[in-house]
Amino acid sequence: MLPMTPGGSSFSVILENEQATARLAADIANMLEPGDLVTLSGDLGAGKTTLARALIRYLANDPAIAVPSPTFTLMQNYDLPRFPLVHADLYRLSGPGELAELGFDDLPEESVVLMEWPDRAAGFLPADRMDIALTLAPQQGLEMRHARLTGYGRFAPRIERFAALRRFLEQSGFAGAERERMQGDASTRSYERLTLIGQTSILMNSPPRPDGPPVRDGKPYSAIAHLAEDVKPFVALAVALRNRGFSAPHIYAADIEQGFVILEDLGTDPVVAGDPPAPIEARYAEAVDVLLSLHGYEVVQTLPVDSAADYTLPRYDLDAFMIEVELLLDWYLPRWDVKISDTARATFVALWREALTPVLAAQPTWVLRDFHSPNLLWLPHRAGIERVGLLDFQDAVIGPAAYDLASLLQDARVTVPEMMELSLLGRYARSRQAGDPEFEPSAFVRTYATLAAQRASKILGIFSRLDRRDGKPQYLRHIPRIWAYLQRSLGHPSLAPLAGWYSVNVPRWTDEDSGASDPATSEL
Repeated sequence: MLPMTPGGSSFSVILENEQATARLAADIANMLEPGDLVTLSGDLGAGKTTLARALIRYLANDPAIAVPSPTFTLMQNYDLPRFPLVHADLYRLSGPGELAELGFDDLPEESVVLMEWPDRAAGFLPADRMDIALTLAPQQGLEMRHARLTGYGRFAPRIERFAALRRFLEQSGFAGAERERMQGDASTRSYERLTLIGQTSILMNSPPRPDGPPVRDGKPYSAIAHLAEDVKPFVALAVALRNRGFSAPHIYAADIEQGFVILEDLGTDPVVAGDPPAPIEARYAEAVDVLLSLHGYEVVQTLPVDSAADYTLPRYDLDAFMIEVELLLDWYLPRWDVKISDTARATFVALWREALTPVLAAQPTWVLRDFHSPNLLWLPHRAGIERVGLLDFQDAVIGPAAYDLASLLQDARVTVPEMMELSLLGRYARSRQAGDPEFEPSAFVRTYATLAAQRASKILGIFSRLDRRDGKPQYLRHIPRIWAYLQRSLGHPSLAPLAGWYSVNVPRWTDEDSGASDPATSEL
């Protein structure tokens, strides 16, 4: 019997047959991260290898892949899409001293390890692990098994959330759905595609955001920048957008407290095409029309939420704009070992405050905030603006209309050619002017340029932070594009003082850091 580590969190599952075992294996696979250790304990014939085989096949996305028992080889290695995996069987070991001979000390840190008969390694197992104990239940049927999942150390809260998710799926009628993990984003959210009786939907798993350390006036960054702390804003905005005729996903079920949402599957057809992806101008034009329609609605600040308190959208105020743009100083400049003086920082702040003053006076509207290609889907069977599916709007605020347009036309992940940007910017301005005699195109373009430069500065900081703090260097490949957008926006005459500050204090991103070509001469 595997010695118990104090402080574990457990729950039990009844497995009626091999299909139930396969579903549990898929659920476990979806929660695994690189470096995890999963131990499988139980008597001979309890189903340890069956569970491991189902889990490996699910991760390999290949139900026919050969997964032999490692009883005689002791270890089997698999190079799987998400991480390498080692399936080990310690039954033939005489004691934990033989572990080193198997090469466990030399495994890559990102490997997931499935270990059968972990009692052979008693005393040498790490504090952070998950154990799955399987027991036969012959009195209830030959295929019946009981599985007890226990998380130790950092696995304990993951097991608690795992159990809560299974309860949510059961209560919402999706317990029998097939689950397929989807590629995530830069946040802590994860997504799965659920298939039930031939119909698909999307499971959003969004743990409540914990407050970070205070960074200014005793407040964490997320509070100052008005970032969503839970799924309530998403649920509230999804309903409100649908009520206004937009293609936000329908909400089938939600647990706001836990952060689980089952929502409509809008498909996978994007507004870009090719490799590398490039914008499809007709689809971007339709997205511009979505913004035109959205900006024509009266601004409502408080939105109802079923079975929860109303949600009030925050204002995109000066403090939020400033703490975002200062990410350039806090994360991008340190990549170059650049330390600016207090005087230079004060000048940067003063120049941005001056540039943002007219922006804050602009007519307010709903700002979805991440209105760009990763969050826009093409729905060809719908008509008009309903052909653009909307995602990822939980950080919505009330602010200037030009922000979302800048987010779209200076898309951080695909290169929007300057002529296309100008054409679609003109499309928006002409339509606004035709419907509102008081609309001033020149003032709007100034606001657009200011917000585009603010957003580019923020993203340079965010992508640098994702690399240095979070170990996600893949975002660096977008930085040459963002740098080019920034130079384009700083070219507006009203931003000349800021352009001068940047030219003196901000190093140009070079090819050495991303492997990309010069953004001034090529499109990524």
